Amino acid sequence: MRTLLLWLLAAAAPAFGQELPLMPWPSHLEMRSGQLPYLAPLQPRVEGPTSERATQGIARWSLRLSEKAGPGATGESRNGTPLQLRYRAVADLNDPAADGSYTLTIDNAGITVDAATDIGALHALATLYQCLRNNEGGWSFPALRIEDKPRFTWRGLMVDPCRHFMPRSMILRQLDGMELVKMNVLHLHLTDDQGFRIESKLLPELQEKGSNGQYYSQADIRKIIHEADLRGIRVVPEFDLPGHATSWFQSHPELASAAGPYQPETRYGVMDPVFDPTNEAVYALLDTFLGEMAALFPDPCMHIGGDENNGNQWNTNPAIQAFMKKNGIADNHALQAYFNGRLYAILKKHGKRMLGWDEIGEMPAGSAHALPQDVSIQCWRGKQGLLNALKAGRDAILSNGWYIDLCQSTAFHYLNDSLPADADLDATGHKHLLGGEATMWAELVDARNVDTRIWPRTAAIAERLWSPATVTDVPGMYRRLETASAQLEAIGMQHKTAQAVLLRMITGNDDITALKQLVDVLQPVQGYKRHQLAVHTTRTPLTGLADAAVPDPARARRIAALIDHLLQSRDTADAAALRMLLGTGSTALPCCNEIVQVRAQLEQSALEAVSALIASDLLKPDACARFKHSLEKANGPFLECEFADLAAFRRLYGAACAAGQ
Repeated sequence: MRTLLLWLLAAAAPAFGQELPLMPWPSHLEMRSGQLPYLAPLQPRVEGPTSERATQGIARWSLRLSEKAGPGATGESRNGTPLQLRYRAVADLNDPAADGSYTLTIDNAGITVDAATDIGALHALATLYQCLRNNEGGWSFPALRIEDKPRFTWRGLMVDPCRHFMPRSMILRQLDGMELVKMNVLHLHLTDDQGFRIESKLLPELQEKGSNGQYYSQADIRKIIHEADLRGIRVVPEFDLPGHATSWFQSHPELASAAGPYQPETRYGVMDPVFDPTNEAVYALLDTFLGEMAALFPDPCMHIGGDENNGNQWNTNPAIQAFMKKNGIADNHALQAYFNGRLYAILKKHGKRMLGWDEIGEMPAGSAHALPQDVSIQCWRGKQGLLNALKAGRDAILSNGWYIDLCQSTAFHYLNDSLPADADLDATGHKHLLGGEATMWAELVDARNVDTRIWPRTAAIAERLWSPATVTDVPGMYRRLETASAQLEAIGMQHKTAQAVLLRMITGNDDITALKQLVDVLQPVQGYKRHQLAVHTTRTPLTGLADAAVPDPARARRIAALIDHLLQSRDTADAAALRMLLGTGSTALPCCNEIVQVRAQLEQSALEAVSALIASDLLKPDACARFKHSLEKANGPFLECEFADLAAFRRLYGAACAAGQ
């Protein structure tokens, strides 16, 4: 019989062999017998052209390995661990198809890395870091051979510093996390209604009036681009046009489609302010600004946004309506297509390829103002837009299903594939699917808690974009994710420490034990429900329970998994493990005592149900009534949170209170 201890170990720690805690999972892994003891530091011998990327990457990962193993793995008399690293070329990061493949071999003689480029070598070093393990003999690497390559060339993370500003340090920190899980595109959403977050030296009034003093200097951007390049990561800027544009109009109200004045927006949603596409001064200013940005950002792509233009200002502007009539522009979709065509010419002039949200691809090929084939589409509204773009011969990336601000489960994101299994695509259509991107919109996060929304769930999205499509085992993913979470924390991500800081703020002291126990079964309400439950603006403090709670908390997952296993097994070991996680008592919490009491009643009913099931019995009618009442009370939401494991308690109720009672 499986013991309680064995179950807890299986739930909390990764196994080795085929359960080696790698994330993303490699294309091919061959485990071999033996191991290589780790002695710090790495002793590299490099064969390949001079590369700052490779040199600094070796130094960075060597230091991290030393830190992971601690002082016991280092000694003056030791020679270190031999690393033979070979790559054939320095990758051009401006080439989206830069080869990131590698082979990693570990045996008792040392470590060998073979890669086509220095970026592939970086990926091998990230995998090597994940392989280091501690066992009875000390720190070592398992003997293995990995042949690995990415499934998609675009594996991105979008960060939104407009709604809540994210300082340079936050951006630089994410680069380290992205490197560990082999993501290679950082998408910066730099302008929106709430803020203009980039310095223009040619048009300084834009950031001076549109940013509330919070923006990235061009020196900041150059630092971000350089550090990203050293990690094999592209930086793609987004300037959202023609809507989501209020921050432009504080300094240039004459470019809007309705008279000002305009003030920095504090609300969220789809706003009316939009550029006037009939005003030639608009294109003159955008030519100046986008030309300056094209010189600052080396990436071949520039994102123009293009989403959520409600057209209200266009509809009520007589001059715009007259322009549309004169030029045979039938509706606002066609007018925005005309605007996008003008932008396309500007970007082309400055050597950039246009990328935008899927609204920009709505005009069918061959129609008036349809955009050229080399415009790329980022699909956020659904898979159909992606398929339409691919069938039309456009490059496309997917974000739908990877909106990490919506606080959905890791499993939901993990099983969301860029390419639907039933997609009717020919080989050309497949070629145009570049990959996908996790999007971290910032209406309900700030620099303090943003890591709790990005990590560790984004590691699972990274795996979906890197690993073979057949890698879909959810329990295995979760086991490896726990280790990945610890590794991300070790290299500087703040998803765990940030939560502790918020819990201390809520309690007002250092004793957060009781609140942590409660928060570990709560998650923020999913989707956009928080906006329905309360009014949120840029000035709303993000220091409440929903800001400290995390999506898909691990303790709630373990409780749900144990309930489901118990329903299948009716095993006493499962029951004992579940009792250990439930019914641990309740401690009054001034911030949320009602939730504590609701949870205590729910867990007490569950414990009664567990006892009945183990006795091969059903709950008595009065106990079922109490359980049903506790479930109804637990529906919430509570302070914009909900119980992450509530569905499992409902399944337990269904089993313990069968029909007929």
